[in-house]
Amino acid sequence: MDIPSYPDHRDLELIDKTFLDAIFYRLQPHISEFTFSNLYLFRRAHSYRLTRCGDSHVVLGKGYDGTEYFLPPLDGNVTDSLAALMQDGLVLYGADQQFVDIHLKAREDVEIVEDRDAFDYLYLRKSLAELPGNLYHKKKNRINYFTARHAYRVEQFSGSHLDGALLLLEQWRRVKSDISGGSLDLEVEASAEGLELAKRLGLEGVVVLVDGKVRAFALGERLNASTSVCHFEKADPFLEGLYQLVDREFNLRCFTDCTRVNREQDLGEPNLRKSKMSYHPVELVKKFRVWKRKS
Repeated sequence: MDIPSYPDHRDLELIDKTFLDAIFYRLQPHISEFTFSNLYLFRRAHSYRLTRCGDSHVVLGKGYDGTEYFLPPLDGNVTDSLAALMQDGLVLYGADQQFVDIHLKAREDVEIVEDRDAFDYLYLRKSLAELPGNLYHKKKNRINYFTARHAYRVEQFSGSHLDGALLLLEQWRRVKSDISGGSLDLEVEASAEGLELAKRLGLEGVVVLVDGKVRAFALGERLNASTSVCHFEKADPFLEGLYQLVDREFNLRCFTDCTRVNREQDLGEPNLRKSKMSYHPVELVKKFRVWKRKS
């Protein structure tokens, strides 16, 4: 691959999919950032770029606040690449507990801080597909409320649903524009491109049709051998119980050989955090920010 040596870099491109897919297959990652689709679809939101530091391939990024960072090196001599990048003032973002324990815990020259807003939520897929017992009683009630009032159909997402899903996404954006932050347009852009490129990216999902129109969709992919990840989930906010239904159907119909599902982070949004916690995660996948201490 034509990837320049640090500090030079280049933008992430679709042609990088095969190369990065092979790396992620070997890594079997736990953090939701480490799929090609996630990196590619959010490449503009986070200014994702590729570089080679020594013999390590590294993804460079930028936070919404403009902070330059890099994701955990993907291969090669990780120790040397970490030292070079942090020496240059970059912050390491997205390091999970295992990465910290192996590469950073023994170092005394770095600051390691939990990034709670970035923790991924991990659930048992079967629990979200079946909503068993009293633990999910409220979720089932909301689904029952919706199904008692609307004639609906659930289908696997395909190209025939694209126009309807894009129309729903635009309607969702208009509703959310008054209450969401500046990242809303970037999220909608990533969602729209995910819908358009779903087949090429290997994304799978479901749509919920009400009166023949797409009123909800969910798209995701395999994160590792035992875990799926749901990247996008959108529903008509005026149809109560629809979000609960589309989430259930995604886990009921997609990646059924996976035992767990990663539903990504809450970005520190109180309502989103409350919603994700209400589904009773079995684990919060910790992520850390790490930087070199000043002498």
